[in-house]
Amino acid sequence: MSQAISDQKNKIAVLLMAHGGPDALDDIEPFLGHIMKGRVPSPEIVAIVKDRYRQIGGKSPLLTITRQQAEALEAELNHKTDAFRVYVGMRHWTPYIKDTLSSILDANPSCLVAISMAPQYSRLSVGAYIEAAKVGLYDLGGAVPVSFVRDWHTQPLLLDAFAKKLKKRLLEYSEAVREKVQVVFTAHSLPESIVAEGDSYPTHLQETMSGIVKRLGALLAPENIQFAYQSRGMGGGKWLGPDMEDVIKGATAPAHILMVPIGFISDHVEILYDIDILYKEMAKERGIELTRIESLNDSPLFISALAAVVHAHLPV
Repeated sequence: MSQAISDQKNKIAVLLMAHGGPDALDDIEPFLGHIMKGRVPSPEIVAIVKDRYRQIGGKSPLLTITRQQAEALEAELNHKTDAFRVYVGMRHWTPYIKDTLSSILDANPSCLVAISMAPQYSRLSVGAYIEAAKVGLYDLGGAVPVSFVRDWHTQPLLLDAFAKKLKKRLLEYSEAVREKVQVVFTAHSLPESIVAEGDSYPTHLQETMSGIVKRLGALLAPENIQFAYQSRGMGGGKWLGPDMEDVIKGATAPAHILMVPIGFISDHVEILYDIDILYKEMAKERGIELTRIESLNDSPLFISALAAVVHAHLPV
């Protein structure tokens, strides 16, 4: 997908902002250093993270997937026009948000819609992406009208996309097993201190989960549904719970756990390692079958959800 825009000031720029991930094992240390705001990660942490990426192929697939989403979104938005150009910017790795904003400003668009690829708002996630974009625009002297999407966790097509993936996976079980499957909705854990700050993250996650559950109807029994946080950081202090590892340890064999990671819309290390390797192995050791729904990635219904978000946030 070409990211060039003509000089005519009639184009609408869309910026998809994601976390970013290393392109090779040698990128792990500087990648972690950027996350840690310039502090040098310990050799132990570097080794742990490097081993995780080694087990999922030696790199993060996030940039490739986000570019695929951008290409599909641009095609969807331009179905009856040629007004939109979609860009990708990463917070913690290349292409950095500021560098992408420089390309956007050079193209002289009429306006910009910036979307974080995390539907539920938290000051520590979406808020940080928005702040990075604001700082980048300020540093670059950008005067383009901007609409920042704060959250889109209850966008109907997004909920439909998650529900479709969940229904497909549930119907793969025999009816006898399906009635007993424990469906665990998950999202990335954050420090517990955000609750005292009034952060909307936990509420948004519950609202996303409720919207999906409603769409499944009788296929999901209330007693078979729960929520847990996954992929807590390596830092100290208290993190949001319940933790997914505790859910696994509390399950009684034989049991079936189906994870629905609603805080993530793409395959990356928290999906491909934390769920597909770490949690699955923990469960297997306890005689429990653990699996997950497919990630949304660039599935058509999800791309339609993104397009709806863009149209709903075009600057007036």
